[in-house]
Amino acid sequence: MRKFLKSLAWAILIVGLVLGVSYFFAGKDYSEKQQVAQVLGNNHEKMLALLQFVSKKENKPENGYAGEVKLAFCDSMLRISPDPQAQLNYKVQKGNILLELGRESQAVEIFEQVYDYAKSIPSTRIELANLLGLAYLRLAERTNCVTGHNSDACIMPIRGGGVHMNKEPARKAVEMFESVLKEKPDDLDARWLLNIAYMTLGEYPTGVPKPWLIEGLDKEGSMKVKPFTEIATDLGIDINNRSGGVIVEDFNNDGYLDIVTSAWGLDDPMHYYRNNTDGTFTDVSAASGLKAIGGGLNLLQTDYNNDGWIDVFVLRGAWQGVSGFGEQPNSLLRNNGDGTFTDVTFDAGLVTLRPTQTATWNDFNNDGWLDLFVGNETTEANLHYPSEFFINNKNGTFTNLAGQEELNINLFVKGVSSGDFDNDGWADIFLSCLSGEKILLRNEGFPGGKPKFEDVSQKVGLPQDKGGTFPTFFFDYDNDGWLDLFMCNYDFDRPLSYYSAKEAIKPSADQDGKIQIYHNNGKNAAGATTFSLVSPKMQLNQTVFAMGSNFGDIDNDGWLDMYLSTGNPSYKSLIPNRMYKNLGGVDFVEVTNSARVGHLQKGHGVAFADLNNNGDQDLYVDMGGAFLGDAYHSSFYLNPGQNDNNWICMKLIGNRSNKAAIGARVAVKFKENGVERVVYRDVNSGGSFGASPLRREIGVGQATMIDEISIFWPATKITQVIKNVKPNQFIQVTEGKDGFEKITLKNLTFKLKNGAIPMCAPKKEL
Repeated sequence: MRKFLKSLAWAILIVGLVLGVSYFFAGKDYSEKQQVAQVLGNNHEKMLALLQFVSKKENKPENGYAGEVKLAFCDSMLRISPDPQAQLNYKVQKGNILLELGRESQAVEIFEQVYDYAKSIPSTRIELANLLGLAYLRLAERTNCVTGHNSDACIMPIRGGGVHMNKEPARKAVEMFESVLKEKPDDLDARWLLNIAYMTLGEYPTGVPKPWLIEGLDKEGSMKVKPFTEIATDLGIDINNRSGGVIVEDFNNDGYLDIVTSAWGLDDPMHYYRNNTDGTFTDVSAASGLKAIGGGLNLLQTDYNNDGWIDVFVLRGAWQGVSGFGEQPNSLLRNNGDGTFTDVTFDAGLVTLRPTQTATWNDFNNDGWLDLFVGNETTEANLHYPSEFFINNKNGTFTNLAGQEELNINLFVKGVSSGDFDNDGWADIFLSCLSGEKILLRNEGFPGGKPKFEDVSQKVGLPQDKGGTFPTFFFDYDNDGWLDLFMCNYDFDRPLSYYSAKEAIKPSADQDGKIQIYHNNGKNAAGATTFSLVSPKMQLNQTVFAMGSNFGDIDNDGWLDMYLSTGNPSYKSLIPNRMYKNLGGVDFVEVTNSARVGHLQKGHGVAFADLNNNGDQDLYVDMGGAFLGDAYHSSFYLNPGQNDNNWICMKLIGNRSNKAAIGARVAVKFKENGVERVVYRDVNSGGSFGASPLRREIGVGQATMIDEISIFWPATKITQVIKNVKPNQFIQVTEGKDGFEKITLKNLTFKLKNGAIPMCAPKKEL
């Protein structure tokens, strides 16, 4: 009887979910209907069932990412189609699907057959040679870089352990790409991939035929930094995943940073690596409950209920709305404080089905509780998915107030960031849109308890004609006390290999994939705040096509550097992720090759964090593309210590302001070699794709004493001041409490599987 009742309960639950989901697809919010709320089972179970339902609903041949059903459909058409040309087309289609599924050997076999059959036709021969070359290159990556993965694999310039042991597949790829270039020498995709293939063989540049050589891909550039060491595999934290998000944060309040990751497929489980405080990590994904939760192209941390335990917000459905899919729920995962998480999305009133990967948490009404803005993806070809603005009701629930004119946004939003750009004490919102709009919403307060925002995009000088953009963040790159804006162009109509080859052969002023930095000019004589585009005057003219992005200070000089993850779904888009060093707030210079962080695989969520507590910021990056066959090992780049610069690490705890102190503003004053300096930081997770810890890890150069730390608390608008603080220590500052508490944390030496100890600078005491 008990089993029967349990089965009946689940049956009722699924029926209720089906009914509820039907309202979603009619464009209505889940909260408007009560069927699901009345079914048996707790709300955590409801979300798991809803995710399962949506996953099955989207598993159709029309969904470009549903590989198995696409393959089955293709096989059925091959069986019934009598037309030889159709048979040829379906075989090519099947080969591409097999590549998407990671079955490269089968794809090679099919493409070889088709190539032999159709190579007498010049145009067809060139296209099939490209496909066969790509299939061989993917097989080479599978054989050498994924299987038997090591720390040098796929890091450009490829050398050391990254050079392929099994050279046969890459040699076949070279043969195919050279055959293409003999007939079509201006094929830049083939030329780029040919040079990469020679690099995997250890034969770049000398082995590349001179007419097709792209010079300089192995050069370190004008400025060198000490190379980072990629140790994710040796440390056991290298999830082999598709594209997803990452949060580096202290989830169990022991002072040590943990790692949580996601991947975008609804059947891709989340992962949670707990820091053991002894140089090792333990996979507690199953025990925490996170393994049962699938999907999530991006993650954000929050403390939505002010209980002092960091929660997780999961964003789902991005990119898929273009093809009529992607109507997926986000998830709010409550940290229970006992090592487990519970999905409370239904309880919180946050369940809607809209494609997104971007959101921002901040206390927009300054009531001491974190609110939420979600940027959704509306395209001209499908239903409208307006963005959402959820105000915290202070009782575990939220109310969506996005209906008013200024917040009624129906755009293809790819990045959202929040910060007080005009220093008036209210957190503002910036939206980066693939449709080209750059929307800056100035927060004018909450008169009568209702939000009032003004779209000041044009007033502040943000042009709407610079093409579509993707990642974004507010950061004060020049330490003048005014938040500047980063975004990156993401307009493309072909694989990114083309743009990388084009740039390397003959750089141009085209905006394709270029970084855009808008400097905040502060208030002018009329009291208005404006921005100016300054990146064209900097050394930021490389083709990047950033997706994931974040900022940090790799050498503790007090100037914020950047790491940008690159890519798109095409397997030809085999281009490096990039690192840029800040030159005193005046310029940026690329240091990718010398830092050894130029991974060629798709990069997504990025987090800067001092994971071993030695004062130097390390880098964790979620890797892998959209397709199953494009999954790849995540990367953890250990910073060796660039110099003997000093630092301070601060955990801020809100009292009347939100507990996590998100939105608080920090100014650190010190003298370096007799020169007075101020470093400014906001408390946030950094970029719009990837989440760094909320504790502030701040470099102070050669300063041996910090003269003053001032903290502006958003809810009270009170500035708290602490004087004469020694650097190179971890401290905790509580709103309204005098002074600070020193936190004692061990300087960790990571213990690798092979017994080696990575070299890095020890923590300094002054």
